[in-house]
Amino acid sequence: MKAQVLYKYDDELTAPSWLSYEDVPDPVISKGSDVIVRIGGAGVCRTDLHVIEGVWRPHMDPNGDALLPLILGHENAGWIEEIGPEVEGLKVGDPVIVHPKISNGTCLACRRGQDMHGEGSFPGLDANGGYAEALVTSARNIVALPKTLSPKDVAPYSDAGLTAYRAAKKATRHLMPGEYCVIIGAGGLGHIAIQVLRAMCAAEIIVVDTSNASLQLAQECGADHLIRADGGEVDAVLSLTKGHGAEAVLDFVGEKGTTAKGIAMTRNAGSYYVVGYGEDVQVPTVDLVITEKNIIGNLVGTWAELTELMELAHRGLVNLETHEFKLEDANDALRALHHGKIKGRAVLVP
Repeated sequence: MKAQVLYKYDDELTAPSWLSYEDVPDPVISKGSDVIVRIGGAGVCRTDLHVIEGVWRPHMDPNGDALLPLILGHENAGWIEEIGPEVEGLKVGDPVIVHPKISNGTCLACRRGQDMHGEGSFPGLDANGGYAEALVTSARNIVALPKTLSPKDVAPYSDAGLTAYRAAKKATRHLMPGEYCVIIGAGGLGHIAIQVLRAMCAAEIIVVDTSNASLQLAQECGADHLIRADGGEVDAVLSLTKGHGAEAVLDFVGEKGTTAKGIAMTRNAGSYYVVGYGEDVQVPTVDLVITEKNIIGNLVGTWAELTELMELAHRGLVNLETHEFKLEDANDALRALHHGKIKGRAVLVP
């Protein structure tokens, strides 16, 4: 089969190309619970750029480049092509979306439903992923798609959408009518979170972004207030919230100063949700004691939450803005993402 393969990290992201489009061995069934999915769409994520620049090396590849060569791609959907002998309830040809973490199902985290913290592998980060024509995964990672949803249209939901859903869902558990939620960054994840918030709570949604195009997308997705990030965004949020700040702030950027600004936008006893990453969060402990602000990390989401998100998509309450690229053009898609030229999410289609 054809696949896009990473052979070398590029710390500065300056190489003319990062991935090699080539023939690789087809995936095979090696366990009774294995499922081979023919890829219908593979989402292009900023995490893929972070993998290329080596950000994940200390966590996924501590021995330097022992993990390479690697097929990227952790946002995958398609059709079942082959199933192992132990698989029940699935058949060849079924359209599916794939939860990104292959956990073993028996560890304590798995049994508590925290799939993303379970023991196992994460295709696209520490095992071959879906920038290819096919992918091997586990039956317990499969979520069946309703006929209303096409794999290439929903693939980024398996990470970007799921991560946005998990963070927004956490916020909706405490947001009340008349309260405020700030979204920092209305790109691939942020525009999904806006729709989830609109579907699941009655708080007013404030969106902060540097891009007029992203702010326009945010308005289309249901944002109540739009703020251009031009240096005065903290004051603008405080003005809208009568000087108190927002009860919840979801930061989908996590770098270039947004962490300090996000915490400053958060009301006392409110919650700042970190989703994007790239810089350190630096807060004096005395400030946390006095303000009782919560700082909450967010990693992907559970299999159950992916199922919930697919229900919202099926009902038309969440829609994904996508831009399609051919699998052979993966480097072009990654470069467009790197330079901020993707509206919504890029998807590779074999």
